[in-house]
Amino acid sequence: MLKIEAVLQPSKLDAVKDALLEAGIEGMTILEARGHGRQKGHTEFYRGREYTVDLLPKVKIELVVAEELKEKVIQAIMGSARTGRIGDGKIFISRVDEAIRIRNDERGESAL
Repeated sequence: MLKIEAVLQPSKLDAVKDALLEAGIEGMTILEARGHGRQKGHTEFYRGREYTVDLLPKVKIELVVAEELKEKVIQAIMGSARTGRIGDGKIFISRVDEAIRIRNDERGESAL
């Protein structure tokens, strides 16, 4: 099993969620986040004063999938989140040793 975490622009959330559902992914966790990558934020003017916005709003999607779904999930995320501009986001993949459904003690992939 693999845990896939994707940090995206909030405006792309619906498109990514729809692409994942279309790819057959049933469960996901979505978190609101703030952060920055290489762009390190930007400056804005408010009431005539300049200030720096260094933590930009982001969305983080977490899902645990069977290994055979890895490429399908990656392509769904990249295809629906990419704008080609800086700040599109990142995907992180890590191994999951065990998954347990609390309700009935199912274990492994059947718990997903």
